[in-house]
Amino acid sequence: MAKRTHFLVCLIAALLGLAAAVRGQGLPSASPESVGLSADRLDRITTLMRRHVEDERLAGAVALVARRGKAVYLQSVGMQDREKAIKINPHTIFRIASMTKPITSVAVMMLYEEGHFRLQDPIARYIGEFEKPTVLAAEPSGDKAVPAKGRITIRHLLTHTSGLTYQWDPRLGPTYQKAGITHGLLQDDDVLGDDMKKLAGLPLLHEPGDEWTYGLSIDVLGRLVEVVSGMSLDEFFHQRIFEPLHMDDTYFYLPEAKVPRLAAVYAPNPDGALKRLGDDVLGQGSMRYTVTYPYEGPKRYYSGGGGLCSTVPDYARFAQMLLNGGELDGVRLLSPKTVRLMTTDQVGALNEGSGFGLGFSVRRDLRESGELGSVGTYGWGGFWYTTFFVDPQEHMVGVCMAQLYPPGGATLNSQFEALACQSIVVQE
Repeated sequence: MAKRTHFLVCLIAALLGLAAAVRGQGLPSASPESVGLSADRLDRITTLMRRHVEDERLAGAVALVARRGKAVYLQSVGMQDREKAIKINPHTIFRIASMTKPITSVAVMMLYEEGHFRLQDPIARYIGEFEKPTVLAAEPSGDKAVPAKGRITIRHLLTHTSGLTYQWDPRLGPTYQKAGITHGLLQDDDVLGDDMKKLAGLPLLHEPGDEWTYGLSIDVLGRLVEVVSGMSLDEFFHQRIFEPLHMDDTYFYLPEAKVPRLAAVYAPNPDGALKRLGDDVLGQGSMRYTVTYPYEGPKRYYSGGGGLCSTVPDYARFAQMLLNGGELDGVRLLSPKTVRLMTTDQVGALNEGSGFGLGFSVRRDLRESGELGSVGTYGWGGFWYTTFFVDPQEHMVGVCMAQLYPPGGATLNSQFEALACQSIVVQE
């Protein structure tokens, strides 16, 4: 009887532990050695994080490494808010900006799998204002908008070959600003559909499919999700992705009770120290942004290209779902074939230095990347100094988040994947 009671207690404890891992606590944990990693070598990530905090290159950071579905490294170093003396921790919430893009791309591919559209379909079939795009042509008298030779497809948008750009582009940025188009890092009275209609009336930087240009393509795809699903992008994300994956701390706009967990944003001072960014509108020219958009303003604009906030454990669950071929804890969002398509280079020579799939950068070869890693690794980063990678070859994911703009002398993000990979002592 005593043995049976002991067994039941252990079973209940195990189930509670699994539930905690699932409900907002990230991935189940294990020792590094149990999955072929070295704890001592993983500590080199912590050493670099501490060095960044001590040298005032970052106020604080959280990093996670998982292998074979188990989190084997999760460390927090520094402060979430130096002025309020709040230490950073795994539950700190970060503005993830362009790390929203992979999530929107997954949403698009979920609808694709359901048969709502083909990737080669013109986006104008779903957002009619894109029916007759124009392209910016350079002429002696200045730039002029001329009719485009082709139409923008859903595939062009997923691969950033649509011809859309961002507000920092010197040729089109001022035009975007004048039209009142945002990028998700600034309060906006419009809704996504309003701005995408305005964007459709502006010229493209180049012919669709001719070049790789990072820009507002994924915001347009966010609107596609809304049109096809009949839900706002926020509703679709929560009902179809966040709730099924138990990403309980991922939002466009934070509930009031969670705002105190949002990390402060810092910038490097000329003297090498850090300064806290203020609450006013920041930036110069057509590229303007705020740090208060996750909790102030109308809270109506759902930027598929840059609007989300999240935690390291939440995003690790999303990354693990991809590594698993579209499934996590019995919940399947995508087919393995779809994930393979998304994480295969689709742009070739259009993007020098790195491949790009349907929503992610993709490492094509080690010589091209010039850093330690694996061919086939994919991932992306965000404006406010966040990054993630998925290494299918080594069954590994990594997520690292801080809050800094501009990056100045910080190198944690650019070194993170290499430091995770050098901890491997047993290859898959």
